[in-house]
Amino acid sequence: MIELKDVSYTYPHTVQEALHRLSFVLDTGRCIMVTGPSGAGKTTLCLAACGILSHEYGGKKAGLVTINGRNVADYAGLSDIAKNIGIVFDDPEAQMIFTTVEEEILSALEYRGLPPEEIEKRLASIMEVTYLSALKDRSPHTLSGGQKQRVALAATLAPGNDILILDEPTSELDEHATRRIVEILSNLKRQGKTLLIVEHKYANFREIIDTLVVMEHGAISAIGAPDDVLKDERIKRIVIPDFTGIKTGVFPSAPAPAAGTSPVPAISVRDLSYSYDGVPALHDISIGISAGEFVAIVGENGSGKTTLVKQFNRLLTPTAGDVIVNGKNTRHCTITELARDVGLVFQNPDHMFFADTVKDEIAFGLENLGIENKDVIIDAALEEAGLLHTKTLYPRWLSRGERQRLAIACVVAMQPAIIVLDEPTTGLDGDEARLVMEILKKLQAKGHTIVVITHNRDIAQYCADRIITMEEGRVVPDTSG
Repeated sequence: MIELKDVSYTYPHTVQEALHRLSFVLDTGRCIMVTGPSGAGKTTLCLAACGILSHEYGGKKAGLVTINGRNVADYAGLSDIAKNIGIVFDDPEAQMIFTTVEEEILSALEYRGLPPEEIEKRLASIMEVTYLSALKDRSPHTLSGGQKQRVALAATLAPGNDILILDEPTSELDEHATRRIVEILSNLKRQGKTLLIVEHKYANFREIIDTLVVMEHGAISAIGAPDDVLKDERIKRIVIPDFTGIKTGVFPSAPAPAAGTSPVPAISVRDLSYSYDGVPALHDISIGISAGEFVAIVGENGSGKTTLVKQFNRLLTPTAGDVIVNGKNTRHCTITELARDVGLVFQNPDHMFFADTVKDEIAFGLENLGIENKDVIIDAALEEAGLLHTKTLYPRWLSRGERQRLAIACVVAMQPAIIVLDEPTTGLDGDEARLVMEILKKLQAKGHTIVVITHNRDIAQYCADRIITMEEGRVVPDTSG
């Protein structure tokens, strides 16, 4: 059981409360789902509920948090609390320190002092239910985002704690893997486990949610049985993404080719194969993407989606075959040269940021390419992304949705003809996700070619002109969006 009574918290060196007078009770064997816009305080709530704020953070604290009836401040430390609570953070890679997947999970089991035969039994079981058996000897840092998320979840499930706090446990998972995780959590709940889940995939978790909490600006704006909470249309738009009506048929015609020539596709992939240290990841792929097209690439985790798009700007070089971008063979181009043709927005936008201000973050790319009129271009890119008011702020102070839009603005400012985005709506609420897709559709209307990797079938259906599906490093027949 976890109880919060009038909990408020302000991080060190800030004046704005991250949490404001939060109160709720999570009874034993029940499930609370917390959702809301990025920056609403959901992760801070997790840190408060598991005692980390009390034991590891400074800042201004008020209110009371109890775990199983005991004040979190009265526990000897986090190792003492960890006997009751397991937590999966929203950045799974930050939890991984070992050289193989098996070692990551074993470390959690050995920490509990279980006998060897019990450890082996639990290890095999956890590996099976999280689909990690085939990856047990792989380094966690070589896995896809979704695979890393499953490793973090497996390590958290292994000790068998009665209370689990999961901060976006399926944000990087495909639909099949998400359903499997929900099934695992449903079984745990039936066993009497207590679950606090921060998530944006409400529809997937609906059957196991007892209480739905919607947060905004550090406070609870709605709480109760899910059906009651969703009677409010404004709240419903936050909880459930709606992409209907976005696709307007925008697909500008490419300039007419010169007489006697054929049109040049924006991207042409010919007999492409790629291997990581001898392990095949892509197999004999051939596709073409037209100028001005909006393409969604879908498929399960590990199917090769990110490996494919990294070939477009030569972050990876084909093991066999060729990738032609705007008529240029990527084998004969540098990454810097291709940056004028292809911009890539990574799955985690934080991996792109290093400057002290939003303005400087965008300026770096422009200076690197020698683009003039920086100030005008920066303002235009920020205006396009709805971020002009953040120009002087530190990028990591922005909300997750704002950071995602900043990553897009950094790429747009360099004016590439092709913009590739890897899971651009991960971790965003319904309103934020729709805003990002509306920005991308506007960019398409201006003539950009848009390629989006997504696990969200609604995005593929309602936003894309065409859907490319990948399975085990191969492209299966694609369709119109």
